[in-house]
Amino acid sequence: MFTVYVLYSRQYDKIYIGYSSDLQTRFKYHNELAKKGWTIRYRPWTIAHTEQLETKAQAMKREKQLKSAAGRKHIWNELIPKIL
Repeated sequence: MFTVYVLYSRQYDKIYIGYSSDLQTRFKYHNELAKKGWTIRYRPWTIAHTEQLETKAQAMKREKQLKSAAGRKHIWNELIPKIL
């Protein structure tokens, strides 16, 4: 089972889209453990949205959809306002 997720940084008004087979550990890396990478600059993150998918291929496809212009528009217009 894989999880596609959207993280939101309220402090910086940024989103991050990714997927993982272990969301809890991955989220901890984004917020605490990672020493380098894009997400460390915009901590703290909150989980704005998740979707469960059966295979890695499905998760990668859905992540790509969410990272598209239409996907990002959906995230900003539909998902982020629900958590604010």
